[in-house]
Amino acid sequence: MPDLIIFDCDGVILESEIISCSSDAEELTRAGFPYTTEDIAERFLGHSLTAMLAAVEREHGRLLPDGFARRLKRTTARRFETELEAVPGIDAVLDALAAPRCVASGSDPARLEHSLRLVGLYERFAPHVFSAEEVENGKPAPDLFLHAASALGVEPARCVAVEDSPAGVEAGRAAGMHVLGFAGGRHCPPGHGAKLSSSGAHRVFDDMAALPALVDTPG
Repeated sequence: MPDLIIFDCDGVILESEIISCSSDAEELTRAGFPYTTEDIAERFLGHSLTAMLAAVEREHGRLLPDGFARRLKRTTARRFETELEAVPGIDAVLDALAAPRCVASGSDPARLEHSLRLVGLYERFAPHVFSAEEVENGKPAPDLFLHAASALGVEPARCVAVEDSPAGVEAGRAAGMHVLGFAGGRHCPPGHGAKLSSSGAHRVFDDMAALPALVDTPG
């Protein structure tokens, strides 16, 4: 059994990626930077908002409008209020897991707390909810996972990271952790599990109820 289970948030605990990718595509397109929801999911899943917007500006060779990030955050937050749900089965999984757990996410701290509170899960992890804003480099760099492990006094090799994105899988592997790839979110297209495997996930699963057994015998 590991000494710590590190959960990504969006797409692992929350069914938020389908909302976020749609909001990103709509707002970017409205600003004259056309993307589809599928484009965003394919290219930027698991990356922080800052990293995604910087990549968009590099690709188009021009800056986004002033205040764009704030408008996008407001749009996403409004949709979360009415559309956000937890990944099916996550409550029962948290009840079943004996090892300590935490969250390590590319989302900013305010969004993390707000979204987890919306579905009644913040207290299941607090105060161990870590954001990429706390480290120099977001995923796929290992900084955030190493920061979370250090904060709880656990060696990286004794951690299991649960991720839904190639960038997150790469970050967990770079941190020296055992990585389980979750391909059961609503945002995951056919073949997503294979993509997680090719990114380095040790095991891939698409039903959250399977997680406790995988943690006990990660293989």
